[in-house]
Amino acid sequence: MKNSAAAIHTRLIRQVRSVRLYIAAIVALSILTGVFIVLQAHYLAHIVNAVFQDRQGLSQVAFPLALLLLVVIARAALMWGGEVTAQSAACTVKKTLRQRLFGHLLRLGPLYAKGERSGELVQTLSEGVESLDAYFGQFVPQLCATLVIPTLILVAIFTTDWLSGVILLVTMPLLPFFMLLIGKQAGAMTRRRWQVLSQMSAHFLDVLQGLPTLKLFGRSQAQRETVHRVSERFGALTLQVLRIAFLSSLVLEMGATICTAIVAVEIGLRLLYGTIPFAQAFFVLLLAPEFFGPLRALGTQFHASMSSTAGVQRIFDILELPVQEQPQHSHQPRVPGRPCALEFQDVSVSYHLPDGKRQPALHGVSFSVQAGQIVALVGPSGAGKSTITHLLLRFLEPDQGQIYVDSVPLHQFPVQRWRQQVAWQPQRPTLFDLSVLENIRIGRPGATRDEIMDAARQACIHDEIQALPKGYDTVIGERGSRLSGGQIQRIALARAFLKNAPILVLDEATSTLDPEGEQLVLQAIEALVRGRMVLMIAHRLNTVRMADQIVVLHEGKVVDVGSHYALLQRSNVYQVLMSAYTDEEVLV
Repeated sequence: MKNSAAAIHTRLIRQVRSVRLYIAAIVALSILTGVFIVLQAHYLAHIVNAVFQDRQGLSQVAFPLALLLLVVIARAALMWGGEVTAQSAACTVKKTLRQRLFGHLLRLGPLYAKGERSGELVQTLSEGVESLDAYFGQFVPQLCATLVIPTLILVAIFTTDWLSGVILLVTMPLLPFFMLLIGKQAGAMTRRRWQVLSQMSAHFLDVLQGLPTLKLFGRSQAQRETVHRVSERFGALTLQVLRIAFLSSLVLEMGATICTAIVAVEIGLRLLYGTIPFAQAFFVLLLAPEFFGPLRALGTQFHASMSSTAGVQRIFDILELPVQEQPQHSHQPRVPGRPCALEFQDVSVSYHLPDGKRQPALHGVSFSVQAGQIVALVGPSGAGKSTITHLLLRFLEPDQGQIYVDSVPLHQFPVQRWRQQVAWQPQRPTLFDLSVLENIRIGRPGATRDEIMDAARQACIHDEIQALPKGYDTVIGERGSRLSGGQIQRIALARAFLKNAPILVLDEATSTLDPEGEQLVLQAIEALVRGRMVLMIAHRLNTVRMADQIVVLHEGKVVDVGSHYALLQRSNVYQVLMSAYTDEEVLV
């Protein structure tokens, strides 16, 4: 099964390739640690035997004591070095995976993000990746130590006392078996806990973003109860995971203690009957707890790593989503600086649904836009207007048909270079929690302050920006929360002026504004469209009248093309739309 724990562990282990040098260093440090554990037991057994059996004084055991001290210091230094190396490896893996994940989300594009909950994606990018720290910083290094150190100790014990070595060799496999048996149930609980945590994070974001609406409709108390219920469920699942983890630790500790006791009893009886020297017996007794130490630590890290495997499942699910690859051509034509013609020719598009089916969005759409011309797209909701915008912005590629720019297929142009030729003014522009200056500069990153101010003047927003507490350096809050709707629209228009692209895509920017704000935005738009090739998604009559040509869409098809007055005479769909828009105008 693709999402099974074993498959997830396999995909996680593949990430080790990116930190092979770190893992090699961890293995080397584990080998050295094993050697020093054996040396520590050897010198300690030698010193105790010399003092209590051979009645030697301090001066006679001074040199072995010095060596023991050096061994203890070296062992501590190796443990510190192992932890530093492990954390470095974990940081490298997290950085690499976060970059891959974010890059893949960018390649999937805005259409994918629109279908997901933002809070859940943020949880995956932050906590999901961060949870890998327990796996690569603790579990993987401890796994290496568990494979190496007990092996070295077992070799040392076998060379000293083969009977004790056999007992340890036989009893050791029982402990991982019980750990995995109990851990399987803990893994399922941890995955459920992570899912609830992701849902809770997404719900928190929804509530914060919709707080005004909840207050207005008196639903804030109901949401408080929902959050309380989800939190209670998350807490209950956390306690269940902890109970299983504690049970597993108890089994490991008891198992290791019993196995060590068996060795101790066997050694004690043989000492009693004089069949084993004291120095050898004490050496084995010192190494027996060290033999089980790495395995006991692995049990603790195993449960800590379960959170990583639960969080990483979502990461790999996203990374495995197919990206609509842009066609590559051996010869890519130069993007025209000022395109003369844009033509949609028999373009059809379908969206992929989660159940694997396809939902048709456009059917054989054909129309053209000439340089200096304003073409408006009108139609009821779901007619395909936004899909045409996504095609032009290269968020989508046609399933059938072609889009031509000066008779060259659009898909032959490099995506990023083509997007430099297009300015997009969405219906709901996105502003970031930055200064006004930096928000406008997104249109052209290298723009100077004077150029930005000039763009703001053209967008009729300069004076209002100057009136802000810090002028252009005022931080405007998330999504421009400290600005009005009209100010947000005009700052977004200032971006378009700054970009100065020859092709302009306008998604009706005035539909949510009051008459005064609408007039200011329309004034800025009229200045912006001059001399440009403009594709406009129109919802209001006053913007439709700006168009040189109107394309009427219905159910993903072009049903008519013409001027405003010509369409009023012959197009039933346009007449119905204009009737609705006219009623809206009267109400406004």
